[in-house]
Amino acid sequence: MHPPSNPDAHTGQLWMGHAPKTAGFRRLMTGLFFAGVATFAQLYSPQGLLPLIATDLQITADQAALLISASTIGLAVAVIPWSFVGDRLGRKPAMTISIIAACLFGLGATLAPTFGLILGFRILEGVALGGVPALAMAYLNEEVHPASAGQSAGTFIAGTVLGGLLGRIVAAPIGEWYHWRLGMGVVLVLAIASAVCFLLLTPTAKKFEPTTTSIRQAITAITTNLRSPVLVVMYLQGMLLMGGFVAVYNFLGFYLLDDPFNLPVSVVSLVFLAYLVGTVSSPWAGRMAAKYRPSRVLLALSAAMIVAMLLTLVPNIWVLLIGVLVFTGAFFGAHSVASGWAGAAAEGGRAQSTSLYNLCYYAGSSIFGWLGGIFLRHFGWPGTVLMTVGLTMLALVATALLYVFVVRPRINAVQEPNSTHS
Repeated sequence: MHPPSNPDAHTGQLWMGHAPKTAGFRRLMTGLFFAGVATFAQLYSPQGLLPLIATDLQITADQAALLISASTIGLAVAVIPWSFVGDRLGRKPAMTISIIAACLFGLGATLAPTFGLILGFRILEGVALGGVPALAMAYLNEEVHPASAGQSAGTFIAGTVLGGLLGRIVAAPIGEWYHWRLGMGVVLVLAIASAVCFLLLTPTAKKFEPTTTSIRQAITAITTNLRSPVLVVMYLQGMLLMGGFVAVYNFLGFYLLDDPFNLPVSVVSLVFLAYLVGTVSSPWAGRMAAKYRPSRVLLALSAAMIVAMLLTLVPNIWVLLIGVLVFTGAFFGAHSVASGWAGAAAEGGRAQSTSLYNLCYYAGSSIFGWLGGIFLRHFGWPGTVLMTVGLTMLALVATALLYVFVVRPRINAVQEPNSTHS
């Protein structure tokens, strides 16, 4: 990490970072907001189109879901390497390379004639996109006044949520009315426009200094974190909960298009509006974690996810929608708590711990987001629900064991870290 302050070139005083209500702060926040939109709009744009893609390319639901898994596994494996690139080139230059490369690969995926080529471009797109989540938080921590770190992180997260939402709800109606490729193409144009806004708005970094962390030092930091039971359980939370969450949204559309609902794709895509619940549940979960301890909040939210998932088995659209809303809100709350705790409890470097969490988070998305389609093919929607409930149960049991054998014995000696959210 860099020193907390640098001399200001004009005043000669120590510069603590962009403060709220300053032009630099507004430009940085707006620019990173657009970086989040540019990244997650194109990452998830095929999700609402999966039934149309499956029909057009004559592939199964689980094969179509590989278009999401391919990009998220590419992102997962690229997060840690991108952190090294950012340490050497600077956060904004590395993020610029990341977004531009992703847009080019996204264009390739939109135009590629065969499923295999589309899949290849989606993997490359994911690898390129890994630079944004890998570096955005480090960029904020370096350039924003420490007192505003939480507010600035929330702005970036809002951009990622809005980007993912736009990618899904814009692409699906256009895909249904015209063609799924046009739907992805329109989202790509939105991503390119957002990338231009990021490039033009974000100010030049003032506090970045290149670092020369060796591979050996990074591996040491990673292995230190992996020896912590608290961190290992948090990484599992990210993998298991995200895996179930992505599986639900990958295949819910196939279920709603069929009996007993028979909804059109354009209407099904509106289900993604449930993501907006996450903008409320994430900060709420943070407050609850600070008040009641992160482990207890995670247990409650995991239980809520299980109950909500079971509600989606009721063949009534309103009951199903309530289940989806509760499931989505509980997931984003749990993700907020787990990711924050993964940083707060880091023993071998906070950046490395956050990268490990992201790696597990997107690996779970890739693996279980695809596996849910296998369950769908053989057992229908109840199969996907069963898999998701099973993953959430594993996460709940892991948290319960952590609380009983690690957290509770430490309560009187060492206060459990509160969750700091990103």
